[in-house]
Amino acid sequence: MPHVPDADWATIVEHVPLVSVDLLVRQAGGLVLGKRTNDPAQGEWFVPGGTVLKNESLTDTVDRVAREELDTTVTIESHCGTFEHFYETSDVAGVPTKHYVAQAYVVTPDAPVSAADDQHTDLRVAHPPLDDPHPYVQEYVEALDWD
Repeated sequence: MPHVPDADWATIVEHVPLVSVDLLVRQAGGLVLGKRTNDPAQGEWFVPGGTVLKNESLTDTVDRVAREELDTTVTIESHCGTFEHFYETSDVAGVPTKHYVAQAYVVTPDAPVSAADDQHTDLRVAHPPLDDPHPYVQEYVEALDWD
């Protein structure tokens, strides 16, 4: 995927919702969360995820995000649904907000997830009920079948 010039990316983020996937990684009876280093949701415990690239299928995006953010492969168990995320912060200079249309996938890692990437300071497995979760993480927890 060629790099989108910063000015073009800023225009896209300012005017267009971003299609993304979020990984609801089931491990050890809980949900894998990473402490984010960047906006939006900087400093929050959040699920791994990423923007869908041009000509990349949703399932290919799931595979890429798992490799890049979790250093593992995953098995997709189900599509949990479509969620909208509206953020009052952004990591794009001059663009104060971000809007995502996120496709959430329940996945199981093919090997235990334990190492954080450059977008997270730490990873943990959280067990519901979560203590003070980000509102969008809480939406995912409520959508999951925990039986």
